[in-house]
Amino acid sequence: MARPRLFDEDRALDAAMRAFWEKGYEATSTQDLCEATGLGRSSIYNTFSSKHDLFRRALARYLDTMAARQLEILEDAGRSPLERIEAYFERIVTQECTERGAGEGRSIGCLGVNTTVELAARDPEVDGVLARDLRVRLSALRAVVEAGQRAGEISAARDPGELARFVNAVVGGMRISGQAGFGREELEGIAATAVDALRARRG
Repeated sequence: MARPRLFDEDRALDAAMRAFWEKGYEATSTQDLCEATGLGRSSIYNTFSSKHDLFRRALARYLDTMAARQLEILEDAGRSPLERIEAYFERIVTQECTERGAGEGRSIGCLGVNTTVELAARDPEVDGVLARDLRVRLSALRAVVEAGQRAGEISAARDPGELARFVNAVVGGMRISGQAGFGREELEGIAATAVDALRARRG
């Protein structure tokens, strides 16, 4: 009979996710993961089979959690489309100003963006996880842009898919800027500039 697990797998994933988030995949050692999760090496490998499998599952958990929070904002019918995008940017600013690493008040950024830079070009499995998340976010952003164009809030001079990719690129830039040490005022300025670029011109 199989021995029952004596730990919470979700908590272990969350702890591993934080370790990978702070250090990156390559720099996170098995010992780091043992210390973060409180598990022994045998427990980690019996449950997750490899460091790579643990990372893939932790990354998917992170992306799914972030996507759910972002979709809640982007699909909020109580706000106008442009207000949803403003609130979406504000969530990014707040996260970047809250998730600070140990050095000089710099943000630890987004695990998805960090992983895209570190692994996407050379790890097809991880790239697939990232690509799935990107499709979800771009679809939600495009829907908001289309709604804003129909309402006359967002400029119709550009294709909604292009504008969705623009918003996504701005968010990525804000994440990197947070890691470079940009503060709330500077990040809010980037967000405000992007909103102005989206706004339909009157008259």
